[in-house]
Amino acid sequence: MFERLREDIQSVFHRDPAARNAFEVLTCYPGMHAIWIHRLSSALWGMGWKWLARLVSNFGRWLTGIEIHPGAKVGRRFFIDHGMGIVIGETAEIGNDVTLYQGVTLGGTSWNKGKRHPTLEDGVVVGAGAKVLGPFTVGAGAKVGSNAVVTKAVPPGATVVGIPGRIIVKSDEEQDAKRKAMAEKIGFDAYGVGEDMPDPVARAIGQLLDHLQAVDGRLEGMCGALKDLGSNYCAKDLPELREEDFACVKGKDETKAG
Repeated sequence: MFERLREDIQSVFHRDPAARNAFEVLTCYPGMHAIWIHRLSSALWGMGWKWLARLVSNFGRWLTGIEIHPGAKVGRRFFIDHGMGIVIGETAEIGNDVTLYQGVTLGGTSWNKGKRHPTLEDGVVVGAGAKVLGPFTVGAGAKVGSNAVVTKAVPPGATVVGIPGRIIVKSDEEQDAKRKAMAEKIGFDAYGVGEDMPDPVARAIGQLLDHLQAVDGRLEGMCGALKDLGSNYCAKDLPELREEDFACVKGKDETKAG
């Protein structure tokens, strides 16, 4: 028992920089209190004392604002940060080293008996306000963004955001570097393809930059071929794109953003 308690406290220090000492964690972290109460209610549930298990669980809900059904299976080093408003259903299964933030729901989408709630494998992180609904698996190391609504299985290591939840594909670093170089070449400020832009806009701009890069490469190849034939057509310099010409455009964009 004391080994598990020590493990729980260490998990807080590993994942919450605000934790200062063990006494503070023991007395002021409702997420820890909810987990300890759940262990008691889960043991009672396993022994067949269902009503008493639900009573203990309800006490934990009243004390911490976190509702964990006694039938839910919880692994080691489970960390609940802040915790208020978390709901974990009866058939939910949580692996080791999982982290949940406030307002998370591990819920069901059916009133039928049997498996109704999600399974979170080892190392999953679920952001504040997210809803993971249904009898599917969120793979090891996956991350669910704040306020996302996930109703389908998530592969290991993936990141899910939005409503409904969609998987973010990791960008190609080499391709990103090429796009940035092309953007700088044509005088387009790199903030235009920043990560904070809405996905459709960023995707469209990225495709335009890819197209411009292909056209630029093709023109250079044609100029090289003409030069080999003795033509000086491509010897002329391209018009310079001056940064001051784009200052008014940037100013308008920044004013709108502000």
